[in-house]
Formats: sequence, structure tokens, C-alpha cells
Amino acid sequence: MLIRFFKADCLYGFIVQRLMLGLLPVLFVLTLISPASADEGYNGKASAAAAFEMSQRNVIKLIDIRRPSEWRQTGVGRGAHKISMHQSEFVSRLDALVGGDRSQPVALICARGVRSSKMKARLNALGFSNVTNVSEGMLGSKSGPGWLKRKLPLN
Repeated sequence: MLIRFFKADCLYGFIVQRLMLGLLPVLFVLTLISPASADEGYNGKASAAAAFEMSQRNVIKLIDIRRPSEWRQTGVGRGAHKISMHQSEFVSRLDALVGGDRSQPVALICARGVRSSKMKARLNALGFSNVTNVSEGMLGSKSGPGWLKRKLPLN
């Protein structure tokens, strides 16, 4: 009887351990995203590392909104789509990227998080309901060291 209980206990422990190992990466990424206020919906902030991870898993579309000269100067984060906010067709290109579904999750990155924050507000006003600001940007800010200092990969 004791042997059967011990085997069942080990099997239960093994299953719980495997489940936890599978959930840990998801929980880690979720902790990197700050919660949004209730009136904003999701619309949170993400670190560069979290944005990279989510873009690699196709959870979000990462959009580099800087100028082409900035892309040439620093490079573009791996997986990011280059759509400059300074182009008149910015919104139509973003719409095309998400297939017209403005509820699709997108994350915006600029140099230091200032322009991406402003563009997030603009996109919210236009009906994009799942926009994340990569607030540390490529170069870093008070929110974090940035894509480059984190040594995240470039295209």
C-alpha cells in the first residue's frame, strides 16, 4: 500500500513539475508587461526583451516607427516591421499588416519611447485597441536600457 501511494505521489509530482516548467516562460513574459489602467483596455508597456520574445512567438507585430535614417544608423530589431510614423501612409500600412483587424496586438518601438507613446495614443483614437509601447526604445530611457544595450538581435 505504501509503495502504491509513493508511486502515485511521484507521478503527481512529475506531472505538476512538467506543467510548471511549461508555464514559467509565459509567466515570465507576463511579468515584463505592466498592467494598463481599466479605461485603456490592454494598451500596456513592454520592455524591449518582452517585445522581442512576443514578436518571435508571433504574439504581437513589432513596428519600428523611427525614420529610415535611424534604421540605417542603429539597425532594426529582429522581427520588427519598418513603418515610419513620418510617412503619410503609416496608418494604411499598419492596417494592411494586421489585415484590417485593429484589435490585433501590435507593439511600437522608437528611439526612447517618446514617439511610440504618442503614436500609441493616436492609434487608440483611430480604433486600434491592442497597442503596446516599448517604452525603453532602441536606445534606452528611464524605463530600461533599450534594445541595443540589452544586446537583442538586429535584422
